[in-house]
Amino acid sequence: MTGLSYADSIILGVLQGITEFLPISSSGHLAVTQRLLELDPSGSDMLLFDVLAHLGTLLAVVIVFAGSARHFVRRLLAEPRASWSSKQYAWRIAALAILGTIPTGIIGVAFQDTFEAAFGKPVWIGLFLIVTGTVLAGTALIPAGRKGWKDFRWYHAVLIGIAQACAIFPGISRSGSTICVAAYLGIRRRWTAEFSFLLAFPAIAGASVFKLKDTITLPAGELGDIALGPVIVGSAVSFVVGIAALKILLGAVRRGRLHYFALYCWVLGALVATGVV
Repeated sequence: MTGLSYADSIILGVLQGITEFLPISSSGHLAVTQRLLELDPSGSDMLLFDVLAHLGTLLAVVIVFAGSARHFVRRLLAEPRASWSSKQYAWRIAALAILGTIPTGIIGVAFQDTFEAAFGKPVWIGLFLIVTGTVLAGTALIPAGRKGWKDFRWYHAVLIGIAQACAIFPGISRSGSTICVAAYLGIRRRWTAEFSFLLAFPAIAGASVFKLKDTITLPAGELGDIALGPVIVGSAVSFVVGIAALKILLGAVRRGRLHYFALYCWVLGALVATGVV
């Protein structure tokens, strides 16, 4: 295993930014790329890189959804007033988002060892990429959803949350699984993306906290050996690329073109599962 170089960090930063949002699985790509670059996923450089790269993509979500977030917060503050009693929805959506994050937390903690073991098994990563491609391809066969926020039920939130929890497996796309499940449930395209990333915020933040815990508990000697320059550069790259990738994803969702990514997932999944890459 080698240390993190500037070239490695840029490659990983580009991959993190692209695959965190495009429905092709960031965890699967990073697991394969780390192996090809002979990087130790449990090394101090990679642990800190994971933390800062996730924060970079989290900031990308904040930037792209800034307008929607401001509107949502204003609604949250206004709706407790009596004059808004007949047109409240922000608090309801917030409650559904909290409900949707519960499966992710429960499944993530309960099966953490299983998930971590899957990262070292290329066959499983490849098979999960093929599953992701199949789920994406299925969206070409369904009509555009018509359900808005008034039709959004608690079980919709739970099912989408379970889909997000499954994305802890390397090769299962978080954005792809949540948006596709919402689409299969008949939710309008606009809402599929917005609710997906409303769930993504605590999920990505939670992953960052777990990685940060692993990082700060390292021996002092290993902390001192972290290559801060490459880590920071890679994280900045993930932020910039993430903004572009997120905008591409939103365009694909609005136009009903998620199935365009299916062939890529199938081909890469087959190559990984058979040991070609």
